[in-house]
Parts: sequence; structure tokens; C-alpha cells
Amino acid sequence: MSYSTPTIRNVALAGHPAAGKTTLFEALLQAGGAIQTAGNVERGSTVSDFDPIERQRGHSLDVGIASIDRAAAAGQHFHVNLIDTPGYPDFRGPALSALAAVETVAIVVDADNGVEYGTRRMMEYAKARGLCRVLVVNKIDHADAKAGQVLQDLRDAFGPECLPLNLPAQGGKAVIDCFGNTQGESDLGAVADWHQKIIDQVVEVNETVMEHYLDLGEGGLSGEELHDAFEQCLREGHLVPVLFCSARSGVGIKELLDTAERLFPHPGEANPPAFAKGSNGASEPVESTPDPSRHVIADVFKITNDPFVGKLGIFRVYQGTVKKDTQLFVGDAKKPFKVGHLFKLKGKDHIEIDQAIPGDIAAVAKIDDLHFDAVLHDSHDEDQIHLAPLDFPKPMFGLAVEAAHKGQEQKLATALHKLAEEDPCFVVEHEPETNETVIRGLSDLHLRVNIDRLKDRYGVEVTSRPPRIAYRETVAGKAEGHHRHKKQTGGAGQFGEVFLRVEPLPRGTGFEFVDEVKGGTIPGQFMPAVEKGVRQVLKGGAIAGYPMQDVRVIVYDGKHHPVDSKEVAFVAAGKKAFMDAIIKARPQVLEPIVDLEVNAPEQNMGDISGGLASKRARINGTDSTRGNEIIVKAQVPLSELEGYAAELKSVTAGRGRYSLDFSHYEPVPPQVQQKLVESFKPHVEED
Repeated sequence: MSYSTPTIRNVALAGHPAAGKTTLFEALLQAGGAIQTAGNVERGSTVSDFDPIERQRGHSLDVGIASIDRAAAAGQHFHVNLIDTPGYPDFRGPALSALAAVETVAIVVDADNGVEYGTRRMMEYAKARGLCRVLVVNKIDHADAKAGQVLQDLRDAFGPECLPLNLPAQGGKAVIDCFGNTQGESDLGAVADWHQKIIDQVVEVNETVMEHYLDLGEGGLSGEELHDAFEQCLREGHLVPVLFCSARSGVGIKELLDTAERLFPHPGEANPPAFAKGSNGASEPVESTPDPSRHVIADVFKITNDPFVGKLGIFRVYQGTVKKDTQLFVGDAKKPFKVGHLFKLKGKDHIEIDQAIPGDIAAVAKIDDLHFDAVLHDSHDEDQIHLAPLDFPKPMFGLAVEAAHKGQEQKLATALHKLAEEDPCFVVEHEPETNETVIRGLSDLHLRVNIDRLKDRYGVEVTSRPPRIAYRETVAGKAEGHHRHKKQTGGAGQFGEVFLRVEPLPRGTGFEFVDEVKGGTIPGQFMPAVEKGVRQVLKGGAIAGYPMQDVRVIVYDGKHHPVDSKEVAFVAAGKKAFMDAIIKARPQVLEPIVDLEVNAPEQNMGDISGGLASKRARINGTDSTRGNEIIVKAQVPLSELEGYAAELKSVTAGRGRYSLDFSHYEPVPPQVQQKLVESFKPHVEED
């Protein structure tokens, strides 16, 4: 089917786990004619959850993409790109990545449970990104559904701008349009009353439309005026439409698809993407225009490594037309690649196409230089263009891994690299102090799933253990240090003398090196050597073997010898002088503190609070949700959370879950510091 940018709709389904996103995805594909029969999550037959591990676990772990083509007026066709995202916070990386590719986020809400923490999070993320938000209340035909209460809860949580476009009727067995219709009675009252509320909300966003409405009434408004005002409301967040449906029974599904085509913004109507050009903080905004004849600008929002087609880069076109057999550049690369094959995705299937126009989502295969968030373009005029980065949660969970079988070390390294390409919240690090390969993610579950993928997809088994905590060292006071390095070995000797001061910097500042030497007592060519010695201590630590931060070092005096002074002498003198100053400046070990959010049944509140108190946690507050659940927010030392996943599972009978975000570093208690220092002493003595 042929379609144009104004008939494209890009929609991501997001929300709390088990709200029914994947089932809704299937129902929409079936209603739009993309598939004949909707798949089933329990049977593992859905289009989007095609990964064997997803089918085994029964929930989404990654995004699924498919599209719908439906005939429209005047020979045009609507093309709806749908993205199904994971609900579990453990897999927020792929879910947030999808936000870079759409104009509209449809946040799915369970009619049984109402507003849950996943609902709130995705509403916040979508709002921060300037995306149009729609709330889809699913499962309205369930016996426990409380559609009226859910609507009120949505309005209480997100504001009076949350208004229904349709209403459940006949006990959730049907829906009635209340945007274009004034007749009838719904399960939530008279249709006319809700119709008036939404019309009043829509027209007040535009002065001209408001004047016409006040002068002529609703009947005096043209369809174009009403559409433009509605679209403006969505862009500005002045209206958050609520749509009711049941993905299982199909109630409201066709109506939802019709509404998406009729009222959701197309790529030329939504808030423009935040492209900028430049680097090193000197970037300037760049405007992209959804014009098919201009230079290409596209953004890679997803990387997958498919066992059959290889590395696959999935991108959204913002400007120009990507055509098969043309050439594109990746970011600032000087050498282009040829678009040998261009694909549309339908779950695991790749459908070859000839071109992708502005607003469309497509993929290219077997291009090694592709990476997440790469900008594709066809002219060097677009060098250094990038899209505003998404604010991903910082991976705080860690496991040290190694190949279970000898000879698979390189295979493991390659497989880990491929997994890290696919998920911006999965990071692979090499810790030189311990010679550990550490994988970091958002939770224990996140890491365990990726370990399963190593075995299932790449045939690599690993052993794992907790890594060393990422402690840091700093100083709490000011002090001076001095060292004279003098070595005579018969020939030319070594000589360097350094006087310096250290002082603490505000937490999170990093490191500053200041040269205040006067009169050339340390010649300028040796100052980099002094800094090198200082940085050796920064890297390896002074008292417990951890990197140092938040320290200013001021070199103010020294001595040199015209013959014996060498770089190696000033490296040693700088290092020893720095160590001397640190010992006098009240050295401290810092530990990472994380923001912890626990979601659990209300009856477990006492056990959870008591358990956190034993972990040196500071509880910042609690909140309650519908469904007799509570949310506990706290700040906890990361070192105290080893094994917390199993502990929470035991306390809540598997119903509790939690998420972490890095907050800050702060000093460890004296007894903890003493243990860390003592454990480091044997290594120092051995050295």
C-alpha cells in the first residue's frame, strides 16, 4: 500500500506490567488486518514476544514492532507503526528507547488495578519528552473492573485534562463515542455530559476556535478547526485522552484504531524532535522537516543482533527518504555504507521494502558501525547532528562473570558486546583492580535474563559472583605533603622534590590539579610528570585501594637538579607527596547511595520497613496504590542490598518488586572504613 507522511501514525504501548499491552498489540494488529488471528501470551504465540526467553517467562523483555495498513479516503492509506514495550522496570532501557521513535505514547491501564507505579513512571517519561499521551483503560469487561473509579483516579493523579473520548457501556461489553456523539447513556453516566467536558477542554486551547465556539456554538466549528485544536491540546499536554477497551474480547479495539487514525498526530504535527548540531557542549538546535525531498536525517533507536540477518539497526526517519541501494553516513563517519536491504518489521519477520519516507520506521542489516542513537544522513552537512539524549536510569546492579568453560573467553566478550549494543541500560565493564568482567543492569532479574541469553542465543555459559562495590576515596580536610626523591646509582642520578597541598571539593566535582609554582623551582616540562604521579594515586587509591574523587591538588613549590632531574623522579615525588598529604587530610572512603523504590502488598509494610532499617536505609516516604499495595521510597547504601531480591521475594511471597537509581556518594561509617582499610593493608605490604 502507498502512504504519505500525513497518514503515518507512530504509537508506543507502555505502562505497568500485566496491564495487557501485548494482548492489546495483538488485538490492534488483528483489527487492522495485519494478522488473521490474535496471538496469546500464555501460549507464547504473539507477534511481539517472539524471543524464546520471553515466551518461557510469559512477559515482554524487549520491544516488539509491527505495522498496520488500512485504506483511507481519496486512495490514501493509513500506516500505523506500533511498538509494544516491556512493562517491568527491569527492562526500562528498551522501553524508553522506543520513545525516541513515536509521536504518541498510549499508556495502558488495568481496569482492575487502576493507577500503578508503572503508569506514573511512563506518564512522567512521556511528558518530559514532549510526547502526546493517551491513557488506554484495558480489561473493562472483567468482573472486578471499576471503570468509573479508574477514570477518577486518573484525573486525580494526572489532572482534569484526562478526559474520555469513549465510555464503557452495558457493563463493559461495549463502548460509546463521547467526542463526536452526544446521545445515549453509558456505564459512567450521560454521554452528553462527558461530550461537553471534552469539547470545552479542546476549544479553550485556541483563542480563535474559542471565539467561534462562543459565537456560533459547537455546530459552527469546522472539522478542521476542531482537529487542529485537538492536535494542539495533545502537543501541549492540555488534553490527555482516555479510551476504554478490552483487548481480550475486542470491545473498543476498532474504535481505538479509528481514533488513532483520525485524531492522533502525524509526524508533521507533533512537537519537533530535539536535534542539535555540534559537540563539546557547543551544540546549536537543528530543525528537521518531514519533507521527503530533503537530505536524510534518521535516528537509530534500537539495535538487535539477529541470528539470521546479523546486526539490525532499527531507525526512525525524520527528514528525507531512505531508499534501497543509496548510501548513508553513520554520524561523523567519512565513509558511507550502502543500503543493500531495507526492511519493515513484523515481530521476528523482516519484510523487504524499497524506501522509507519521513515519519516511517524501518531497519537496515549487517552494518557494523551502527549503534544506538546513531544519526543516519546522506550529506556531510549533517555531520555532528544528534538527538537530545534520553535520561536512562543508571545501571546499579552488578555481577562479576567469567566463562564457565576454558577457551570461551573471546566468545563471551563478543556475546556481551552484542547484548550491550541492544540495551542502553546493560553495561559491560572491566575492573582493572580486580581483573573482573562486571555486567551491570537495573536489577538482578535484568542480569539473569541476559545471562540466559548468553547461553540460549550464543551458547556461552558463565559463572557469576557479586563484584566489588564501587567505593571511592576522598579527603575531608586540608593538608600539605612533601617528598624528595633522590636516587644515586653510580652514573646520572634521579632527583625531584615536590611540595603540594590537598583540599576537598564538593561531592561529585571530580579532580582539579593546580600549578602555583613560582620562580621555576619545578621547571614546566616536569609538571606533567608530577600530575602523572598524583593521578596514579587517584586511580589506585591511598588507604583502601579505591579511586579518589572530589580532591584539589595544588603544587606550590619544589626543587630540581640541572643534571639528575628526570620525569621519573618527579612522577615518584608527586606520588609520594600526594600520599603524604592524604594521610594528614582525614581520608575517607565513600560508598554509593541509591534511591530505592519498593512496591509490595500493604500487609508487608512492617517487614519491609524493618528490613530496610537494618540496612542503614533512610526511608523518605510511603505511598499507597489501589489494589492494597504500598510504595516505599528510601535511600540505601548499595553495599547493603546484596541478596535483597531474594529477601523481598521471601517476605512478600513473590509479589514484591523494586527498582534502583544512583543518587550520590557519602562517607561510610567508621567501622566499615576500618574494615576496608585493614583488608587493603596486606596487598600494600605484598606490593
